[in-house]
Amino acid sequence: MGRLSDKSVIISGAGSGIGKAFAIAIAAEGAKVGVLDLNLGAAEKVVSTITGAGGSALALQANVAKRAEVRKAFETFTGWAGKLDVLFNNAGFNKPMPLLEVTEENWHAIMDVNGLGVLIGIQEGARLMIPNKSGKIINTASIAGRQGYPSFAPYCASKFAVNALTQAGARGLSEHNITVNSFAPGVVATPLWTELNKDLFEMGEARTPDSAMEDFGAGILRGHAAKPEELAGTAIFLASKDSDYMTGQTIMIDGGMVLV
Repeated sequence: MGRLSDKSVIISGAGSGIGKAFAIAIAAEGAKVGVLDLNLGAAEKVVSTITGAGGSALALQANVAKRAEVRKAFETFTGWAGKLDVLFNNAGFNKPMPLLEVTEENWHAIMDVNGLGVLIGIQEGARLMIPNKSGKIINTASIAGRQGYPSFAPYCASKFAVNALTQAGARGLSEHNITVNSFAPGVVATPLWTELNKDLFEMGEARTPDSAMEDFGAGILRGHAAKPEELAGTAIFLASKDSDYMTGQTIMIDGGMVLV
């Protein structure tokens, strides 16, 4: 029996990167997993990996900034799994720009997914958890939610917002026995950083098209950028009964980049 064998879990942004690693690890612990992504094909590939290993998963598609799409996906999942115990609001993206060149379009695009998407996820997830008087909501924050970086200003603002929504959700949903926590990764080797490498090089902020991740993470005390799988243990802890007494908290899991 796995640590999550009785749980039904949705993970957004689970078609790649951190979300993919979480989906595979959580399914291996026995949970039924909703693999939600904007890219349905990517979600289906992750589901194939999970089911091929004997796990249980369902591919879901939604733009997390579109409430109707999120609600439909969540209801499809509960129709399949029977309930929603744990929700990971993990979907997010970044498009760096120099501070003085940030546009309204850039701001709204990032804030809609990373900020509004988390709010919608909390609301729609809680709507399904409240009747059961139980649930866990876990949001993906970032070291960028602890300190600002000039080339990532909208992204930092969005991740500071995730921390605020985590605390607001924890206070607002405690009466329903729903906990809300988040975790804050640093530099993680994912497709997001592959794109950031290129963008930062084009902005003149990296030595080569492949060096930005290495440069940005030079101060990591653990000595290397994280692999998504290295964060999976924290995800399992947050999804399991082991974290029942924790709510409103943001766990730093950045290899020692930011000490707070």
